[in-house]
Amino acid sequence: MLLQTQNVTRRFGGEELFSGITFEIKEDARIGLVGRNGAGKSTLLKILADLEAPDEGRVMRRKDLTIGFLDQHGGLESDQTIWEEMLEIFTPVLNIEKKMRAIEQKMAEATPTTEHDFDALLSEYNKLQEEFDRRNGYGYQSEIKMVLHGFKFYEEDYEKPIAHLSGGQKTRLSLAKLLLEKRDLLILDEPTNHLDIETLSWLESYLMNYRGALVIVSHDRYFLDKITTETYEISYGEMHYFRGNYSGYLDEKAARIEKQQKDYEKQQKEIAAMEDFIARNLVRASTTRRAQSRRKQLEKMERIEKPKGDERSAFFSFSPTRESGNVVVQTKDLAIGYPPETVLSRAIDLDIRKGDVIALIGPNGIGKSTLLKTLVGYIDPLAGEIEYGTKVDLGYYEQEQEELTPSKSVLNEVWDEHPLMNEESIRTFLGSFLFSGDDVEKTVSSLSGGERARVSLAKLALNHDNFLVLDEPTNHLDIDSKEVLENSLIDFEGTLLFVSHDRYFINRLANKVIEIGPEGTILYLGDYDYYLHKKEEAYEQQLAQEEEMNENVNRSKEAEKEAESGSSTTWAERKDIKRETRRLRREIEEVEKLIAESEEFLENTTTSMNQISHGETNTGGEFSEEDNKKLNDLSRAFDQENAVLEEYLEKWATLQEELEQYPEID
Repeated sequence: MLLQTQNVTRRFGGEELFSGITFEIKEDARIGLVGRNGAGKSTLLKILADLEAPDEGRVMRRKDLTIGFLDQHGGLESDQTIWEEMLEIFTPVLNIEKKMRAIEQKMAEATPTTEHDFDALLSEYNKLQEEFDRRNGYGYQSEIKMVLHGFKFYEEDYEKPIAHLSGGQKTRLSLAKLLLEKRDLLILDEPTNHLDIETLSWLESYLMNYRGALVIVSHDRYFLDKITTETYEISYGEMHYFRGNYSGYLDEKAARIEKQQKDYEKQQKEIAAMEDFIARNLVRASTTRRAQSRRKQLEKMERIEKPKGDERSAFFSFSPTRESGNVVVQTKDLAIGYPPETVLSRAIDLDIRKGDVIALIGPNGIGKSTLLKTLVGYIDPLAGEIEYGTKVDLGYYEQEQEELTPSKSVLNEVWDEHPLMNEESIRTFLGSFLFSGDDVEKTVSSLSGGERARVSLAKLALNHDNFLVLDEPTNHLDIDSKEVLENSLIDFEGTLLFVSHDRYFINRLANKVIEIGPEGTILYLGDYDYYLHKKEEAYEQQLAQEEEMNENVNRSKEAEKEAESGSSTTWAERKDIKRETRRLRREIEEVEKLIAESEEFLENTTTSMNQISHGETNTGGEFSEEDNKKLNDLSRAFDQENAVLEEYLEKWATLQEELEQYPEID
């Protein structure tokens, strides 16, 4: 056990944020923490990381526990360069290396008269070398480069001062440093912020193989599904545990609510029947005792709570006033970027038709937002043509919400664009976007990122356009708001082109994916998972082609050797022998792993049996019946595993005999 909380409570301004939080983090934990914005997820993470103290309850941490914490609003602050900062993590390794170099110098200067001292130096050197190797002393620089490359920091970036980096770059670097530190427990608050899809995929692969425990808050549901194996939800100030990843949590939560509702309704019927019986029979002498007995039963009954409805959600829809023509927009040889010479992508040929739901993807900086701004007329194209179809009404959502006026109230921001609507209608409409009462009087400048996003979406929904162009519409939205947006766009009867890093969102919506690169775009007729499948397929085909080319080269070389040596073994036969020996060696390696695991199990079982037999597990000092049962169970397990081990050994011997039948091929 790494960490455990007991009845943790946190208050702000007299109001309880959450209470009675009790849970545990095991060594191999992969925990997703979910809940509405404002539920207290980030606060709880800071309590776990010992950055804040609970108002009540306690947090117990393993004595030697090391914790790494990523704050969603924080980035790495340092006066050093990127490489210097990363190298600092390995200071203990560098110190060992210095000691090794110093001893090497002393040994080089040793004379025959200092033989005893030489042996002592050699002994110390060997110990240091073992520790140096254990700490990856020979590979730490490659490890730094691998992690930095994963976060898109390349060799030309290594000497850049961290102080000169953007906020997003500092956040990425902070996460890179945490991964290199290899803490026992990583607590990550929105680690996917500022990451493009390619970097997200790399981070997922890295975290799936991370040896420590993970606790993650993220609005990226695809990321949570990939990484987490258990989920805790904070709702109404309480914590609830669910087995499985995010999708598993949704299924189990729905099943729980359904069961609780049925149990509640069943109990309410029982209560009504008992109350009716008591009312009818309490005053009658012949049935008073029975009625009193029922009343006692009713008083002692443990009441089932009515399932709490979901916390208040936004509700909105996008409904076009009219249909567009079949052709929505087409481009020919379009080049985008910034004049006069900054071309981000060229030769872009798009053909967007009515009803298309298209996700535009590509690495950060490739021009996704620039393409959207060019299509909607915010930026002029550098070359090529853009042609819209008939009756196309275009609505644009900008990820930075620059179209909002900071000094206006929420009410006026929307009402000024639709002055013919009355105030009551505007207020009612804003209520469906979770702006009610005095909320509508807040100035835009005082809103959170999620609130600003909802204002922009409200304005877009009121325009009733039939072609929506959305740039990162899920940024700043919590998971619940994302799902509301998804459902409204699924029901949208127009055409949709959007940029998003949210792969879950893409999978739910897109029927086409367009990948943009420097030399144009590639169309994939499916969702994000289909796109990944086709990319993997193309990569495998490329590898197969390269392998075939290499084989042809090798075949030619082998044929020349055969001709020169007069060998009776043909190239094809030698190829078959190599393939078969590789297969056998792989199988032998797999069986050897199974043998090692089996032997370890038998060794552990023997140790446990000896401990029981010698009374080491019995605090009472006597061999009990329970000890005897444990010993019998362990003995049976030992015999079963021993039989399995015999099978493994026999299989290993058979494979070795097969391998020895083949000649050695260079």
